[in-house]
Amino acid sequence: MNFLGHAWLGHRGSDDFLFGNLIADGVKGRDLGAWPETVAAGIRHHRRVDARIDGDPELLALRRRSPEGLRRYSGIALDLMWDHFLARDGQGEADHRALVARCYALLEARPAPARLATMMPVLVEQDWLNGYADFAFTQRALEGLARRLPAGNRLAELAPWLEAEYPRLEAAFYRLWPSMERELGRP
Repeated sequence: MNFLGHAWLGHRGSDDFLFGNLIADGVKGRDLGAWPETVAAGIRHHRRVDARIDGDPELLALRRRSPEGLRRYSGIALDLMWDHFLARDGQGEADHRALVARCYALLEARPAPARLATMMPVLVEQDWLNGYADFAFTQRALEGLARRLPAGNRLAELAPWLEAEYPRLEAAFYRLWPSMERELGRP
């Protein structure tokens, strides 16, 4: 799951808990003592979600279907696709609009970890959480993420695979998301 997926799975918690879910990818290490306890709980929740999804048998099978030589990047690409499906399906819904507004308010009001500090203002200004609803935007986000990763990564090369596998990825999302909500949709 990426930003929107983590937001949905953490939205029933406090603002601190949700903020922790949103910034967790920018926090390294096990020692979370520098963070308020509820933010740290959100970071731990984010990591539980990542561990659960990364070990899911259906997700592992999807990753094996990705092009040889690109599989190591397929988990990142799938994270973006899950946000695409959530944004697309939530577009125009009051609860989606409220969650996105809450996330943006938190990200604007609080400093992000250094690893995310330059990206978070852009995420808010360019309205990524709603933009993901458009598949072309999601593909551009994949390319942008590839530019932010270390040189030599091949993440952007997965865009044609995502397009070709779109129906299969969508079906997998609809099978996977309800169990994620049941298992991890509570703080």
